[in-house]
Amino acid sequence: MSGQLPIKEVEKPWGKDTLPAPFVAEAGKKIGEIWFEPPPELPQLLVKYIFTSEPLSVQVHPTDAQTIAKGMGRQGKEECWVIVAAEPGAKLGIGFKQAIDADAMRAAALDGSIEHLMEWHTVSPGDFYYIPANTVHAIGAGISLIEVQQNSDITYRLYDYGRPRELHLDEGMAVAKGEPYADKWKGKAPEATSVNLVPGPLFTLDQVAGTPDEATTARYQGKLLVIPREGPVHVAGQEIAPGGCGLADSLADVFFASSGLCLLAAPCA
Repeated sequence: MSGQLPIKEVEKPWGKDTLPAPFVAEAGKKIGEIWFEPPPELPQLLVKYIFTSEPLSVQVHPTDAQTIAKGMGRQGKEECWVIVAAEPGAKLGIGFKQAIDADAMRAAALDGSIEHLMEWHTVSPGDFYYIPANTVHAIGAGISLIEVQQNSDITYRLYDYGRPRELHLDEGMAVAKGEPYADKWKGKAPEATSVNLVPGPLFTLDQVAGTPDEATTARYQGKLLVIPREGPVHVAGQEIAPGGCGLADSLADVFFASSGLCLLAAPCA
């Protein structure tokens, strides 16, 4: 059924006690993630806001084919990050400066040098990065972003800055690609512009300024998620304000503000 998705706030030691508008953290809480619970009508995608005051672990996710081969079902995870706010010099670690084999990657994960072998990208609001499965990645400190991902919780942690959490080096080395990150996976989505961020093959993601054009409309022929960034969106008559996420049965159920900005997401067939 169309409407606002329930929100789940997740406290994290690396979260923030001061969040970008319209979010507010309760006194004494450090909020690391805000999840929009996937509806049963569209369970394939999960939308989150992520807020970091410290760097997150270096990690990697498997593909659908890899999890199916292990008898885990379709649990692969590809994701896209859209930067909402970033402190000066804030960075994302994605891929490696130079090609590295599994043995060298494992050794670097154990001694901590993996952090310095990775390529770090300085970010600003409007940047977006698609993270294919098997890509080694890490979110740095001082970043607020929207993450649209396949709805899977399988994460193989390779390095965690000395924090006392479990690493998953055997599983991680089996799927991690020790290669540079391709420029084709990143881009810029300036405010007040419509941009197709992810054309597939697993999901489609668009930034829409105002109302969607014909090309965007053609990409959304079924149920979709609507994530307002500026100005409210109405889904089947219900207002979804920035900071929320709504499920729409179809694009025809969505009323866009002429001066608004939002994200649209839907799984590919």
